[in-house]
Amino acid sequence: MLNFEFQNPWILLLLLALPFFIFREIRKTSQKKASLKLPSLIAFGGAKSSLTTYKPLLFLMRMIAMALCIVALARPRYVDVTTKVKSDEGVDILLTVDTSLSMLARDLKPDRLTALKDVAKDFALGRKTDRVGLVEYSGEALTRVPLTTDRDVLTQEIEMLHSGSLADGTAIGIGLATAVNHLKNSKAKSKVVILITDGVESVNPSGDLMYVSPRQAADIAKEKGIKVYTIGIGTNKMAPMPVGYDMLGDYVFEMRPVQIDEKLLTEVADKTGGLYFRATNNESLKNIYQEIDKLEKTEINEIKYYNYTELFARFLLPAFIILVLEAILRRTVFKELI
Repeated sequence: MLNFEFQNPWILLLLLALPFFIFREIRKTSQKKASLKLPSLIAFGGAKSSLTTYKPLLFLMRMIAMALCIVALARPRYVDVTTKVKSDEGVDILLTVDTSLSMLARDLKPDRLTALKDVAKDFALGRKTDRVGLVEYSGEALTRVPLTTDRDVLTQEIEMLHSGSLADGTAIGIGLATAVNHLKNSKAKSKVVILITDGVESVNPSGDLMYVSPRQAADIAKEKGIKVYTIGIGTNKMAPMPVGYDMLGDYVFEMRPVQIDEKLLTEVADKTGGLYFRATNNESLKNIYQEIDKLEKTEINEIKYYNYTELFARFLLPAFIILVLEAILRRTVFKELI
């Protein structure tokens, strides 16, 4: 960041003396004009009158030069401050987000997924020295953003999350397993998954060789030293859920019971050393992310480098030129008036 400053700002107080000199010069000039003119000099008045008119220019040049010298003595300069962040305790975090159709329920405002995206972006931006990635899941899972420190890419991908991009369903185990697989080889001091869902495991494992249950994924996470924080999102009892489309292609909502497998989510969190949270509204969701942010604090050391560009010469050189010019004029053009 480039800033402007004076190294010795107190010297600028000397500028307050300039009005005194100006007042004294005006008074001195007025007194001379009021004095009587000698008859013997009247004949020469025409020759000197034009020079007399410009004589105050010499005083003005001295005042300008003095002001420039004072500013130069105050040492104006640009300061370029570069801040480098050093952290020996980085955290690798995988945000694992349920984007099933039920995430469009409107018990959070304007809906669960939009509320989550707003909070997740703030959370990601706040983890300045950590690598953060993004996994999306519903009936299947996909790594949207590998672990990165590029917050622009991450927040853009969070904003682009929407229901319907993957097969519908709630494959909590596959979502968690995808995040764990991405983190397992991490060398970070702390490895964390933040898993968000609004439902229960709803994928039929029969005949699917790729199926991983939430408990199996939790076992692997524990083995790899990965902590899992789980968040159940949705109000208690009933919520307006999308159940189909109308003739215009817009979602139709009906009041349906909210079903979150809190027992499973608590078990997964406990097994891996994490915690389970329940977000029933926008404010509680925000508070949960803030709480996780505090629990997974990274120790940050900031080192600031200062690069100074001195500017006093830009004021001192014009002052010198003005003083030289004033001295030349005083000893040539205005010599007869002094």
